[in-house]
Amino acid sequence: MTIPEPEGADLKPSYIEAGQPFNRDTHYIEDRITRDARDGWPVEPGRYRLVAARACPWANRTAIVRRLLGLEGVISLGLPGPTHDKNSWTFDLDPGAVDPVLGIERLQQAYFARFPDYPRGITVPAIVDVPSGRVVTNNYPQITIDFETEWVEYHRAGAPDLYPVALRAEIDEVAELIFHDVNNGVYKCGFAGSQKSYERAYDTLFARLDWLEERLSTQRFLVGDTITEADIRLFTTLARFDAVYHGHFKCNRNKLTEMPVLWAYARDLFQTPGFGDTIDFEQIKRHYYVTHSDINPSGIVPKGPDARGWLEPSGREALGGRPFGDGTPPNLPSRPSACRPSEHDTGGTKPGPLSLGR
Repeated sequence: MTIPEPEGADLKPSYIEAGQPFNRDTHYIEDRITRDARDGWPVEPGRYRLVAARACPWANRTAIVRRLLGLEGVISLGLPGPTHDKNSWTFDLDPGAVDPVLGIERLQQAYFARFPDYPRGITVPAIVDVPSGRVVTNNYPQITIDFETEWVEYHRAGAPDLYPVALRAEIDEVAELIFHDVNNGVYKCGFAGSQKSYERAYDTLFARLDWLEERLSTQRFLVGDTITEADIRLFTTLARFDAVYHGHFKCNRNKLTEMPVLWAYARDLFQTPGFGDTIDFEQIKRHYYVTHSDINPSGIVPKGPDARGWLEPSGREALGGRPFGDGTPPNLPSRPSACRPSEHDTGGTKPGPLSLGR
């Protein structure tokens, strides 16, 4: 059993191991929710709750896919606050700091309900079985794929095909490169324990961003002429780049706003329903600058950058492409221009303050 921390123990998480490169633990709970219930978890509307903090890029992917596919009425959404200690994400945005559906204060409780000796990090996104209160999976790369392929019966009318069969091999190939060099690459920079490992990650990151800048100069989306899983995976890192990774993680060769193609591409997606309305820049900044106290011991959260540039026209329509293919965009949230998560998308949690900080 997990031994409780002694009273007064330091609960600040740490991320840097001196002299060592950052190595992400990618051993997740690999259970899947499928139509044939192969792992004991059948596709069943109303049974599961997605716990996905607005601050986290890995969780942000699941929120976007849930919105695009119209699964809001099928899978509820729990929103932890932007900061956490070394034990767990907490539901401090909810009344009484308790998730209104699961009735727990910490996501850790759902993990321990299933695995009392769970030895790894308590991560988001996680899907929890509401009747039992037990975590089902935290395998974020598989969660979105399963939303796209196993929950098809419950997709909204006009939902896009985000993982088309004919393009899956290319989507997987591009997504794998982006994961290692960009999604995780920024963390390899920020959590590097040596100058050598930092510089190696830095060079790899910007080489890949240059590759993406060239690839996207002649096509609107990463694979094919519609939005796919690959675009969603890249977007969540780009959305955080200038606000967090450029300064906090020392990814400072240039800002995203100084890469004309990637900046226009990111704005194009941000202004697409389902993307920008899942972003909360204030929560993003607070998560990184407060939680990563070994990088930012003062806990001071930067006031900038000015996020209004995300609403400037991208001009990417000139490249053609059909964002939703033969489908349609999801319903607009209540205040899309403010880039504020819509209240209907929270599953019981009120949205936070306006995220543009105007």
